[in-house]
Amino acid sequence: MYLSHRSQTLLIALIADALLGDPPNVWHPVALMGRWMHLGERFAPQGATARMLWGGMWLAAGAAATGSVAALLPGHPVVQGLAASTLMAYRGLDRAVGEVQAALEHGDLVEARRLLGWHLVSRPTADLRADEVAGAAIESLAENLSDSLVAPALALLAGGLPGIAVYRLSNTADAMWGYRNERYEYLGKAAARLDDALNLLPARLTAALIAVAAQIVCGRGMIAWQIAHRDAGRTASPNAGWPMAAMAGALDTTLTKRGHYILGSGSRLPDAAMIGEARRIARIVPLLLAGGVLLVTFNVQRYRVITQFSQRRSLACLTPITLHFS
Repeated sequence: MYLSHRSQTLLIALIADALLGDPPNVWHPVALMGRWMHLGERFAPQGATARMLWGGMWLAAGAAATGSVAALLPGHPVVQGLAASTLMAYRGLDRAVGEVQAALEHGDLVEARRLLGWHLVSRPTADLRADEVAGAAIESLAENLSDSLVAPALALLAGGLPGIAVYRLSNTADAMWGYRNERYEYLGKAAARLDDALNLLPARLTAALIAVAAQIVCGRGMIAWQIAHRDAGRTASPNAGWPMAAMAGALDTTLTKRGHYILGSGSRLPDAAMIGEARRIARIVPLLLAGGVLLVTFNVQRYRVITQFSQRRSLACLTPITLHFS
């Protein structure tokens, strides 16, 4: 019962995200989560141990509050689906990557760098070459397919609306606090560890979905999966390398972050046209996800019908027969 209801909710969420996109920041739930994390940082104590404990407690309190609020919403799939769509961000992700692509197509490297740093990455962008800008946009697209689409979808299926809300809080906390520097090393420890744990399965599933999408689009599915399996461990994150390496293999390119990692071994140089190719592959992923959900829903309903039929037959066989003699 729960799986069928949540599958319907997820399908509505996917459709709503594709058609409507993100609500304004004024009442966007992720923006509210961001304010919660800002507040926690403002009141955080000094000292490594104190900051680590505070970060864990603040995250736990936020997760409890977020899950509780989500649980108060009406249980109808349409209401739940519309609410869940605000916690998914594929349309916004595609739009942000498309803006970088458009700037590169017009030869405006300065604007492309600005858009990349504003929407997609936290690394410095002021001195990136055009191919590095394109590569970073492709990396962000691949990684965020997991964070903004696949992982929230799995969280919704596993825990309903409270599940996806708690996942999104964890992901937001990691995005804001999960840095290994003096400011966040201890404050963001719990957020980083929780986000790593919650994304172990989604990141690998995203890589597999990218490989399937690449097979459909350009016939490079097997190569994409092989590169993902080979290069995923080259990133500091245990998860980010999987979808990024899969996309590198799908595009026959090499994605590089200076001083950090090299993913793939293709000879093609990233450019605006390649961003377009990556977006075409990425657009297949929500369709594959929706198809998988439909398949699961169909099989659950089929199993339920078969089970009910079998139970009725069993009851019919066990019903005593009364003979009346005249």
